[in-house]
Amino acid sequence: MFGSQTQRETSNGFALRRRAYWITSAISNPRPNTITSSIPKKKSTLSVKFEDMYGFTVDGNIDDVNVLNEVRDKVREQAKVWLELEASKGTNWYLQSNGDRINVVSLKLSKLANAITLKRLVRKGIPPMVRPNVWLSVSGAEKKRSTVPDSYYDDLTRATEGKVTPATRQIDHDLPRTFPSHPWLDSPEGQASLRRVLVGYSFRDSDVGYCQGLNYVAALLLLVMKTEEDAFWMLAVLLENVLVNDCYTDNLSGCHVEQRVFKDLLAKKWPRIAAHLEAMEFDVSLVATEWFLCLFAKSLPSETTLRVWDVLFNEGAKVLFHVALAIFKMKEEDLLRARQIGEVIGILQTTTHHQYDPDELLTVAFEKIGSMTTNTITKERKKQEPAVMAELDQRQRRLDTSKMNG
Repeated sequence: MFGSQTQRETSNGFALRRRAYWITSAISNPRPNTITSSIPKKKSTLSVKFEDMYGFTVDGNIDDVNVLNEVRDKVREQAKVWLELEASKGTNWYLQSNGDRINVVSLKLSKLANAITLKRLVRKGIPPMVRPNVWLSVSGAEKKRSTVPDSYYDDLTRATEGKVTPATRQIDHDLPRTFPSHPWLDSPEGQASLRRVLVGYSFRDSDVGYCQGLNYVAALLLLVMKTEEDAFWMLAVLLENVLVNDCYTDNLSGCHVEQRVFKDLLAKKWPRIAAHLEAMEFDVSLVATEWFLCLFAKSLPSETTLRVWDVLFNEGAKVLFHVALAIFKMKEEDLLRARQIGEVIGILQTTTHHQYDPDELLTVAFEKIGSMTTNTITKERKKQEPAVMAELDQRQRRLDTSKMNG
């Protein structure tokens, strides 16, 4: 229906060529790919259109352009650091112990040192040229793929070709609405590639099937990874290992739990903001639900989102809470001055859409919030689960009663 494996790889060529061109210019000759403007560098609200690192056309202002150019400079510097580490420690150094060391304690220390180095580097950003391999490794996606035959993905796509389910119908409905401003994702080739990944996973896990939001996640994965198959395995490890269970099932119970946990954390970390929003009867899930379901892919600029994902795949789902709390903290004074729910939504949407500096966001997320371990989040989830399940059960009973009376 969609062609051979060779055609599938070629269909993703647009995105891959774009990324490879940017990486080459970023490392060796930054000038051709730098956004330029004849307008002086100063505070400006003049609207301009420009293309970001992953091919998205963005409506921004001159300040956004300047920030994006600075970010590209930082990415070039980070690329040099990673290349130097690979030269001195070898490819995939972050997975390997030093083969020359025989002592078990020394081996453990070597792995620990690499893990600490990796955590620090990942928080500073994984360069686009090594991002696919690092993601596959640190997330566990490569290990997950190794447990099945090499032909698994090809067999899956062939077996599901032409089949129609409620999930495939919803996927077909959502494809044209997934990043329509992106030239490759809005092309027949891009949509066919995205469809195969989403349909394939809907058959792999029938409990999840397909949930709106996954289209944005899978689309961005396709732009980053080298092949459709790599994107599929990244999606699999994300849903099966990285994120909390049941986030994307029919009743979204996991997502409801995450929203309650986030509301509690907001009250603990930023009590002034939480109290002010509560007095306004503002429900944080109005904005945070999309953040958690789309993993910020629909809210933050692409490179900022991918910097969040760098840390997400290495450190786990707690990262989503760090970032969500950071967004509220960065606009604390503006939020405290807001008097209408619409104002709050506008402040948060403007902040996320123009957050072109990932370092600014991640500095607040990991240096201003304080310690927040995975165990802490797990305990919070367990505390919230009974209330969520009771609420969902009550909602289902109301629906069942309504159907009977109807």
